[in-house]
Amino acid sequence: MSLTVNLYYTGHNGSARAFAQEMVTSGIVDRVRAQEGNERYEYFFPMNDPETVLLIDRWHDQEALDQHHHSEMMTQIAQLREKYALHLRVERYRDDH
Repeated sequence: MSLTVNLYYTGHNGSARAFAQEMVTSGIVDRVRAQEGNERYEYFFPMNDPETVLLIDRWHDQEALDQHHHSEMMTQIAQLREKYALHLRVERYRDDH
């Protein structure tokens, strides 16, 4: 079973893209990708909404996702989300194979 979480970060005046850029340049993205059970962690930019960034976040199972949620990186991510005053919308999917 894999879990995919789509996170939509929405801000103003380019703040969502600036957030994604800082996530990459700060090394947080690489550290998340290196966590056991992470299968995908990628940002995308919707063509029809320049103020939103989509993160596709995929994990091997719920346990791996739970460990990620309890890591110190979640505090750093939350601080960046606050810094850029982003609104967050989440969709969650489970792949039973």
